[in-house]
Amino acid sequence: MHDKIHLNMGSGGLASRELLEEVFLPLLGNEVLNLLDDSAEIALGSERIAFTTDSFTVHPIFFPGGNIGTLSVCGTVNDLAAKGATPVALSAAFTIEEGFPIADLRTIVHSMRDSADLAGAQIVTGDTKVVGKGVMDGIFITTSGIGRVLEGLHIFSGGARPSDLIIISGTAADHGVAILNAREKLGFNPEIRSDVAPVHRIVERISHLGPQIHAMRDPTRGGIAGVLHEIARASRVTIKIVEDAVPVRPDVRACCALLGLDPLSIANEGKLIIFTAPESAETVLECVRKLPEGKEAAIIGEVEAEPYSEGSPPVILETSLGTRRFLPLAEGEPLPRIC
Repeated sequence: MHDKIHLNMGSGGLASRELLEEVFLPLLGNEVLNLLDDSAEIALGSERIAFTTDSFTVHPIFFPGGNIGTLSVCGTVNDLAAKGATPVALSAAFTIEEGFPIADLRTIVHSMRDSADLAGAQIVTGDTKVVGKGVMDGIFITTSGIGRVLEGLHIFSGGARPSDLIIISGTAADHGVAILNAREKLGFNPEIRSDVAPVHRIVERISHLGPQIHAMRDPTRGGIAGVLHEIARASRVTIKIVEDAVPVRPDVRACCALLGLDPLSIANEGKLIIFTAPESAETVLECVRKLPEGKEAAIIGEVEAEPYSEGSPPVILETSLGTRRFLPLAEGEPLPRIC
């Protein structure tokens, strides 16, 4: 570990994992937190409740397809959805820099209300702090959420099983590339839009399959690669992804190729990764594709049948050339401030 915080410790990659394992888990760890799921599941009487929290520092604050307000609500709703829960209520805490335009704040809050309405939840509590000019960059938002876990679903990162098939609900890397294009004024035309959107309807649509759904995550920081590494480690399995099976928009792929970025390691904000028993995979795919937000869903890989062995690569990529190589967990921070 370093003796000071570095930017890449918030990337969702290797440095983030080391920060968790060296600082947070030794001091705060417990049987719930140690699972490192997108949301914690807590039993309240006969009900199972999912609870999550997240902070958003995206730059720029406004981007094609959304803004920091849209992102803060959808990010929290999607963390609940990845635990198999429907959202019930959210909180929102604002840290705002002195001099921030009230008109921009109204736009952000309006977007939050619209996103919460779309998810069927309400923002029921919150807080506001104002700091001096120059102390921070505009506005940061922290949201928390609670949801009811749907009956029959028992989702956790360690739930993946040998022979499971892996489904993504749509195209990869849209959000991260949209932020990069807007921030650096790369000029891709037509502009690349973020995929930021709630995914709770996807979970509701497949919930009747219950025990056939073994694991789910929304691939935000660290992208698809980051999520697959987390699930492989937690489940003690080896995962294989087929490069050509992962749907990527042509403009997003072109931008990644131009800048030397891997779409599999770039953040998404409106997608879901689903691990399902192989006999239910086509049913899951059909259910997801019936929704507008899931029309480009695809099966992108599988959990290999061979037992996991300590020290072996947990995630394998079958390339377009038919070769197999290790899919690494990002070590740096290729796109800071994306959420």
